[in-house]
Amino acid sequence: MAAATLTIGELSHRSGVSTSALRYYESQGLIGSERTSGNQRRYRRAVLRRVAFVRSAQRVGLTLEEIAEALGTLPESRTPTRADWARLSRSWRPRIDAQIERLERLRDRLDGCIGCGCLSLKTCSLQNPEDEVAPRGPGAVYLEPGA
Repeated sequence: MAAATLTIGELSHRSGVSTSALRYYESQGLIGSERTSGNQRRYRRAVLRRVAFVRSAQRVGLTLEEIAEALGTLPESRTPTRADWARLSRSWRPRIDAQIERLERLRDRLDGCIGCGCLSLKTCSLQNPEDEVAPRGPGAVYLEPGA
């Protein structure tokens, strides 16, 4: 019979997430543990699903802050269900669509312009004569939505 709780090493092994990342997740409130009398962390087995949820959300490009906000909408007493994931993924869809749009714009413009408005490439003088996009701000302004 499986133990009711997991050590941090067991959770790391089962989830594929390093112990340092698990400690960080815990410090950010993404997962929780109980402490033994010797002050060692013990995780309920259900934390495995919560870690998988965090990792899946990270893979689609969400920040830990966004993930924490989403997990904050769930009851503490249970892990995310399929219905929870469907609800949360629907709320993330516009953000992910915008990310896909930025990546497609990057892919389509990658060979012609880095999109930064820095005049560092010879072709930038063609795309951005006299640094006309400087007022639009720093960074890859050609790759932002509405560019």
